[in-house]
Amino acid sequence: MGDLMRRYWLPALASSELQADGDPVRLLLLGEKLIAFRDSQGRVGVMDHRCPHRCASLFFGRNEADGLRCVYHGWKFDVEGNCLDMPNVQNGAAMKARVHAKAYKAAERSGLVWVYMGPQDDVPPLPRMEAALIPEGEVSVRFVQRACNWLQALEGDIDTSHFGFLHAGHAQPEDFQDDHPMRHTVTNRAPEYHVADTPWGTSYGAYRLEGDGRMSWRVANFMFPFWTQAPNSDFLTNVAVRGWVPMDDEHTMVVMLSWKKSPGAYTGMPLKNGQPIPGFAPAVDYLPNTTDWHGRWRPRARAGNDYEIDRDAQRRNEIYTGIRMVFMQDQAVTESMGPITDHAFEHLVPSDQMVVRTRRRVLKAAQALREQGTLPPGVRDPQVMWDARSGSFHTPAAADWQQAYREQLQAAIRVPTAEREHVPGA
Repeated sequence: MGDLMRRYWLPALASSELQADGDPVRLLLLGEKLIAFRDSQGRVGVMDHRCPHRCASLFFGRNEADGLRCVYHGWKFDVEGNCLDMPNVQNGAAMKARVHAKAYKAAERSGLVWVYMGPQDDVPPLPRMEAALIPEGEVSVRFVQRACNWLQALEGDIDTSHFGFLHAGHAQPEDFQDDHPMRHTVTNRAPEYHVADTPWGTSYGAYRLEGDGRMSWRVANFMFPFWTQAPNSDFLTNVAVRGWVPMDDEHTMVVMLSWKKSPGAYTGMPLKNGQPIPGFAPAVDYLPNTTDWHGRWRPRARAGNDYEIDRDAQRRNEIYTGIRMVFMQDQAVTESMGPITDHAFEHLVPSDQMVVRTRRRVLKAAQALREQGTLPPGVRDPQVMWDARSGSFHTPAAADWQQAYREQLQAAIRVPTAEREHVPGA
């Protein structure tokens, strides 16, 4: 699975986390301990944290004059890993060309630093999801670290039946305005839905017949290698994605991208009688970042304080879980499974179809890469991700959901810059 992940550009950290000639940042990606830094010209370097001389950590290095200098013996490296200086060696000027730090290709777009950890002589195009093409000034970028395996964390986003309980078990349909996407989930807490493989991964369409004879749909996607699109927004205006980036086997960095200018986008805080419904607080409270390998973007609510659960609010059914925020409710249940879920203990049922289909799709792609060398979806053909969008919409009762999806996609409001940059077949 690690080889599959390495064939994609990975969102590693926010561009704002690196300052020119500023402090190097420890970065844990796919189990590798890396260092990220921005040089004097603003270029970003991502390399193994060990100096190739005696393996001292470059985290303690001096970021100066377009390079990172190891404080042990003064060897200096540029963003591509080239050795620029070997001052403790008599013939260092001649020897430095033979030494190269292990460095990965890095690029910046949409407020993110992207890293490619696959073959450095065969780098694919950058991702072409719409959310990954939002101009920096219009993009919202958020991170949250989760202490569990990436796949079990991701699966919460593609599990449509949990929302009516974990997040909205205390809510009733009349608590939401008629056209609110979440009204669907609390009206039918045992959803019926279709699942399909798609060019970008997998999709589901959960459906319910409305009183006026129309069919209500909630469509969500999994996109290779670890992206999800949730359905709780209007389909026509929803430009948002989450990346479940493996730090190591037991820690995940969730990267959330959305378009600030999405007209009418769902804010995440439904109202009842003009007041926010408890349990839907939109913001994550963070602990201060530290410089250790797992020190970035850790939520204040965590296993050590039981995610700040309020048992009185739970008993009053004010908040179904007693945990005040949707994202942290997901955090609590997925981390409670343990760092890596024992799937042999599971009893899967029809409402888990999307989870099962996605597991199978990812496993088959990893096997095809290993056994036949077949590249997984979206590596050489990143434009397939352009047609992935999630959200809610209505159709006539007898309409085909995938045809309706295509029609909705044609009518969708797109990020203007992203639409100009999208070139089919690029």
